[in-house]
Amino acid sequence: GIIHDESSTGKTAFIEPERVIDINNDIFDLQQEEKREIYRILRELSATLRPYVQYLRLYRDIIVIFDVIQAKARLARRLDADRPKLKPEPHLGIRQGRHPLLYLKNRKIARPTVPFDLTLFGANRVLVLSGPNAGGKSVTMKAVGLLQLMLQSGLLVPAQPESEFGIFESFFADIGDQQSLEDDLSTYSSRLENAKLFLQLADGKALVLLDEFGSGTDPKTGGAIAEAILSDLHRKGIYGVITTHYSNLKIFAYKTKGIVNGSMHFDKDTLSPTYELQVGRPGSSYAFEIATKSGLPGRVLKYAKERIGKNERAVDQLLVDLQREKQEVEEQLAQLQAKQSTLDHLTKTYEQLHKDMEFRRKRLKLEIKEQALTETAQQNKEMERVIREIKEKQNIEQAKALAAKVREERNELATQVTDLRENIYYQDDQKKKSAEREIREGDFVKMRTGGATGQVESLDKNRAILTMGGMRMTVKVRDLQLANTPLEIQTTKSVHSDIDRVATFDTKLDIRGMRFEEAMQVVETFIDQAILADAGKVQIVHGKGSGALRKAVHKKLREYRLDLNIYHPERQGGGEGATIVEF
Repeated sequence: GIIHDESSTGKTAFIEPERVIDINNDIFDLQQEEKREIYRILRELSATLRPYVQYLRLYRDIIVIFDVIQAKARLARRLDADRPKLKPEPHLGIRQGRHPLLYLKNRKIARPTVPFDLTLFGANRVLVLSGPNAGGKSVTMKAVGLLQLMLQSGLLVPAQPESEFGIFESFFADIGDQQSLEDDLSTYSSRLENAKLFLQLADGKALVLLDEFGSGTDPKTGGAIAEAILSDLHRKGIYGVITTHYSNLKIFAYKTKGIVNGSMHFDKDTLSPTYELQVGRPGSSYAFEIATKSGLPGRVLKYAKERIGKNERAVDQLLVDLQREKQEVEEQLAQLQAKQSTLDHLTKTYEQLHKDMEFRRKRLKLEIKEQALTETAQQNKEMERVIREIKEKQNIEQAKALAAKVREERNELATQVTDLRENIYYQDDQKKKSAEREIREGDFVKMRTGGATGQVESLDKNRAILTMGGMRMTVKVRDLQLANTPLEIQTTKSVHSDIDRVATFDTKLDIRGMRFEEAMQVVETFIDQAILADAGKVQIVHGKGSGALRKAVHKKLREYRLDLNIYHPERQGGGEGATIVEF
C-alpha cells in the first residue's frame, strides 16, 4: 500500500492498503461529482430567480417592516401603552406617565409603579426637580426622556391617551458619571464639557436632561456655575428637566418666569419616599432625616446640625413655604378665572335670551298691529256705507269729519306696522333688493320715502298701479323700490295662530330645480314662517351641483340678524346637498 504518515517515534506507520486505493479514488470522484451537481443546481436556481431580485428585496423589506410593527405591538401590550395626542411644536403634557423599564420590572413582581403628571409648554419650559436621594428624581427625569424618544421612534407610550406630546428636533442628556482616564476628565470636568456642548448646540426645539446638575465640585462655586448655565439655556428657549440639591437653583427657578420647581414627595412620618411628583414647589433633601433612619450616631448628627447652622435650613424651609403659597394663589386664580369664564358665558346667554325676547316682543306687537290693520281694512267698506248714508241725508260736514278721522287712524296704524317691519327685517335688505332687478307685475314694493307695502297690479310705461291695504293707487315707478313679501296677516288671536303654525309648518324645504330668484323668494318666506312658528330647526334641500345655490342660500340666511347655527348634515343625511338651520 501507500504510506501516508508515521508516528513521532517512528514505530507506527499509517498505510493505505492497495485494495482500498481504488475505492477511495471512487469516493473522491463521487464527492467531486456531487459538489459539481450542487453548483449546477445553485446556478440554475440563481438564473431562475435573478429576474425577481427586486421583488425579493421588496418582500424582505416588507417582512422587516411587519416584524418591527409586531415587535412594537408586543411591547405596547406589555407596557399597557397608548397613543397620545400629537402636536407639531415642542410640548410636554404627560398624564399618568410611567418609566417603561421600571414598569416592566415591577410588573414581574406584582409591585405597583407610581405614575406622574408633567406639563411643560408655552411659557413654562424647564422643570427644576429636587427632593431626597432615592426619592425618584432621576427615574422621573429619565422617564420623560424615554417616553419622548419612544414616541418619536413610532412606539406607543405608557401614559394616558389624553397626554399631549410635541416634537423635539434634538436631545441632550448628562446622566451619570462620565469621568475618563484616557481623556483625562474628572467627573466635574466631563460635566463642564457636556455643558459647553449644550450651550453651543441647544435651541428652542431641544429637550435637555441634566441629572444632579452642578455636583462634583465645591457647592458654592458649582451652584453658581450651574445657575449661570441654566440661565443661558433658558435664554435659548430650551425645554428640559433638571435634578438638583442646590438651594440657589431652587430660588432661581422660583424667581425666573418659565422655570418651575418640582419635588418628589417624602413622607416625614415614615421617613420613606412616596415617588410622587409634585410640580409647583421645591423639595428638601431631608438629609438629616435619612441619616437618622440609616442609624448614624446621634452625636454625629448633632455636630453636623451645629456646623450647618440655622440659616441654611431656614432658607430652605422658607423657599418651600413661599412656593406652596404661590401655588395656592395660582390655584385660587385659576378657580377665579374659571368662574369668570362661566359668568361671561352666562352673561352672553342672558344677552342672547334678551335679544330673543325683544325680537318676539316686536313680532307679537307687529302681529297685533297687522291684525288691527286688517280689521280696519275690513271695516273700511262699512265706513263707506255709513258715509253714503250720511251723504244721502245731506250732512256733508259730518261725512267729511268722519272720513278724515277714519283716514287718520288708518294711516297712523299703517305707519306703525311699517316701522315695525323695517325694525325687524328690512334695515339693510332694501338697497340690495332695489339693485338686483327692475320692478315687475306681482312684485311687492314700497315708496322710497317710506310707507306701507303694496303689490304691483299692472305696469303702464313709467307708472304702476298698486294694491295697498284694500285700495288701488297709481304711482310713478321711479318713486318705488322692491320690498319683501309682507308677513301673512293673522285674523285670529296670536296664541291660536302660533299653535296652528307649529302644527302645520313643514320644517323641510326643497328648492331643487327652482329658478334663482324664485328659490331666494321661497327661502325668505320659509325662514320668516319658521321664525313665526318658533321652529327650533329646519332643513333646506338645495342639492350639490356647482355650489352656487348653496352659497346663495347661506348668503340669504346671513341677512337675518339672528344667532343662527348653520351647518350641513352627515353624508347619509344629504351632506353638502342640504343645509340645517337651528334658531
